[in-house]
Amino acid sequence: MRPIRNDRALLSLIAGFAVLAVLVLGTVWLSERQDQAAARVRQTLEVDNRLSSVLSTLQDAETGQRGYLLTHRTTFLEPYERAATTLDRQIADLADAVAEHPAQTERVRQLRAAAAARASLLKSNLERADRGEPVESFADELERGRRYMDEMRAIVAEMKAEEARQLEDRAAGARLQGAVLRGALIAAGVAVLALGLMAFTDARRRLRTAVEARNSLAEANTRLEQEAASREAAESQVRQFQKMQAIGQLTGGIAHDFNNMLAIVIGSLDLAKRRLKTDPVRAEGCIDNALEGANRAAQLTARLLAFSRQQPLDPKVLDVNKLVGGMSELLRRTIGENMRVETVLAGGLWRTFADPAQLENAIVNLCVNARDAMPDGGRLTIETANAHLDDDYAAANNDVQAGQYVMISVTDTGTGMPPEVVERAFDPFYTTKGAGRGTGLGLSQVHGFVKQSHGHVKIYSEPGVGTSIKIYLPRNMGELEALDTQQRPVGELPHGSTDEIVLVVEDDERVRHLSVDALRELGYTVVQAADAGQAMTVLTLQPRIDLLFTDVVMPDLDGRRLADRAREQRPGLKVLYTTGYTRNAIVHNGMLDADVAFLPKPFTIEQLARKIRQVLDSQTA
Repeated sequence: MRPIRNDRALLSLIAGFAVLAVLVLGTVWLSERQDQAAARVRQTLEVDNRLSSVLSTLQDAETGQRGYLLTHRTTFLEPYERAATTLDRQIADLADAVAEHPAQTERVRQLRAAAAARASLLKSNLERADRGEPVESFADELERGRRYMDEMRAIVAEMKAEEARQLEDRAAGARLQGAVLRGALIAAGVAVLALGLMAFTDARRRLRTAVEARNSLAEANTRLEQEAASREAAESQVRQFQKMQAIGQLTGGIAHDFNNMLAIVIGSLDLAKRRLKTDPVRAEGCIDNALEGANRAAQLTARLLAFSRQQPLDPKVLDVNKLVGGMSELLRRTIGENMRVETVLAGGLWRTFADPAQLENAIVNLCVNARDAMPDGGRLTIETANAHLDDDYAAANNDVQAGQYVMISVTDTGTGMPPEVVERAFDPFYTTKGAGRGTGLGLSQVHGFVKQSHGHVKIYSEPGVGTSIKIYLPRNMGELEALDTQQRPVGELPHGSTDEIVLVVEDDERVRHLSVDALRELGYTVVQAADAGQAMTVLTLQPRIDLLFTDVVMPDLDGRRLADRAREQRPGLKVLYTTGYTRNAIVHNGMLDADVAFLPKPFTIEQLARKIRQVLDSQTA
């Protein structure tokens, strides 16, 4: 109903302004009419004055004639002469003044004729007087002149009477129009006041409505802000719950797997200790089981670092086709004989910059997942290609930069995954496999490695058809680097000699003793230091050091700065770093610094032997 009232008020205002406009226009018209009436009144008065002037001029001429006839004095001729020169003009002006009135125009014509006859008679009398005729002889002419004057007086009287009547009529009309004009002005004033009152009332009503609307809007806005705050708080609680749930799932999975591995290590070592004296052969088997459990724990740690994108990568410019081509024997051993493996390698494949060992591990992980998705066998296809991810694709996928990539895809013809499984496939410890068949870290490790390498990974899957997982690594324009493909006999360890001196710097005493014992077992001469200060003292006292084997994370002075100071004293000193913590002085953005030799903890004696030998045999420090 409120809009209807608003429309009525608006229509009332429009009607009021229309009436006011009519009143104003009527007032203007009446004002013009009153001006016209006043002009006609002035015209009537002007005609009356002209009539009086004409009559006065005629009477002056008549009087002057009589005085001259009686006295023959020329001074009496002045009014006559003046009348002779002005009378025609005065009658002409009078004719112009009454030109709009036919009756008055006719009277002016009669007056002009009588005046002309009278003037002619006056002129004749004067001429006779000048000839000396006696006055008594002018009796007839004087009588005729008197009749002319009476006739002209009668005409002037009639004209004045007519003008007086018109004056009264025009004055009455002017008074009436003045009254109407005053009434119209009063009505217009009243209309203005009424419209002002209506406008003021409507403005107050509109203002009140606007204030009410503003207050309602403010209340609604306050409610929305409160709802938004409540929703934000609820969403924050949900996010916190989901975060805690994810952390709980992650820590639960880690605890479960580590407890299993620690159970193997602790139980096997306990049995080995008991059987060492009575049954050394069985004790050795227990030790092997403990080593296997420890290695599995190390692999789990590496996978967690890969998932969290904190594993130290050693990227190189590589040809993915060569890497995939060299994996045939590894894949055959990994996935078994009941799978048909096909490789589709693109010609002219671009180079990429990635850690070859980690890329190989990622491909193996994808192939193992593909094998598990095809329990009855099937076809496994490994494909490489050049790919260009455009702006539209980058906009549709988070954390993707448009550009040129090298694509590696692993496709199977297995069971496939529904969308809800695909959505969580990269979550750590999430698996659809049965108990004991997987940790749920394989795809999360692949995802972490690819993201750490500034790449992109995408899953395409359809239940009952199969799955294709595509890895995109950025194109690199650098030159290919030689990879270490030398095959060494299994179990053969490179040894050193007592002439090669290694300085071991490690703040953890047990780790230091283990490293020292292992290096001595390998044939090296070993000196040790518990921190950087002791190491600098050894470097000062010891005449020759061939290799500095140092932990990176140490109190006071880290391994990188220790190596820098040591090389200031011995520029050719070779350095091998080791650490179990990846965010440190030699690893930046997940990448090892250039020309840095690194052995991650934990390591085996075989890994230590090969890395020490590699650094000592290298040509650079």
